Amino acid sequence: MAPHPQNPKRREDEGTPGEEQSHSCRNTYEDYKQTADWLLANTNHRPTVAIICGSGLGTLADLLKEQVIFKYEDIPNFPKSTVQGHAGQLVFGDLNGKPCVCMQGRFHLYEGYPLWKVTFPVRVFHLIGVQTLIVTNAAGGLNENYRVGHMMVIKDHINLLGFAGQSPLMGPNEDRFGPRFLPMSDAYDRDLRKVAMAICRDLGYSAELHEGVYCSVGGPCFETIAESRLLNRLGADAVGMSTAHEVVVARHCGLRVLGISLITNQAVMDYNSEARVNHEEVLKAGSDSSKMMEKVVTALLPCIESNNVN
Repeated sequence: MAPHPQNPKRREDEGTPGEEQSHSCRNTYEDYKQTADWLLANTNHRPTVAIICGSGLGTLADLLKEQVIFKYEDIPNFPKSTVQGHAGQLVFGDLNGKPCVCMQGRFHLYEGYPLWKVTFPVRVFHLIGVQTLIVTNAAGGLNENYRVGHMMVIKDHINLLGFAGQSPLMGPNEDRFGPRFLPMSDAYDRDLRKVAMAICRDLGYSAELHEGVYCSVGGPCFETIAESRLLNRLGADAVGMSTAHEVVVARHCGLRVLGISLITNQAVMDYNSEARVNHEEVLKAGSDSSKMMEKVVTALLPCIESNNVN
């Protein structure tokens, strides 16, 4: 691996979590290109698949061979992860013969970052040659048939942040990434979903497997009982604080997307219940069930070809 060049000076408008930032301070195409060029100069890996690891699921990156690791704080223009259970590093390597890059920890709106900063890595992935994005997350089960430890292949999402006017695509459109108006009816690749479902069944996970709708909320509070009931009635099967905005940017860049949720808690929907959701419970459930996710993603990767699925 080539020695790390000195990091370019951080922009004054780049900011840290909690700082007020306007949409006029968005990253430019040159910022993304600068980061992509820095990464390509510091590793010989040329990944075609990127994997974003959710809370408690970062062990997936540990399976990569010939690893090259970059701390987020060492990467030019990159945000910093502040959430427990997120290692905060980018891992390059090969997994089951496929060149990959894994995010051990993602970024969230509730950390104080605007969505254009939260989704910064996705556009960088596009510029380094990634064609397929796999997003994983820890989610609360809204569907009465879901249990802790179950897995849901995401067929669609409800982006409540987008409904409220919070979009990573707000502001002037960058045509070099994608179109001004983006269709999202095909957000989650149908062929990839079919392959993932078949692999889950082949691995013996039929009893733990679902295909459903993910709802993205802002956090960091877990949902009230009334909110959980509302989301369920809207058609959501699972709820979490990430993913949708990453998928929006991935599709804007033309990446194919597969999303998988691990159900790490059951949403409280009964006023007589004494249950309370907490982040430690989510991390433990994610850790306990991470092997299932690791096996599924590892088995899936050889099926992903450039712009095709076998």
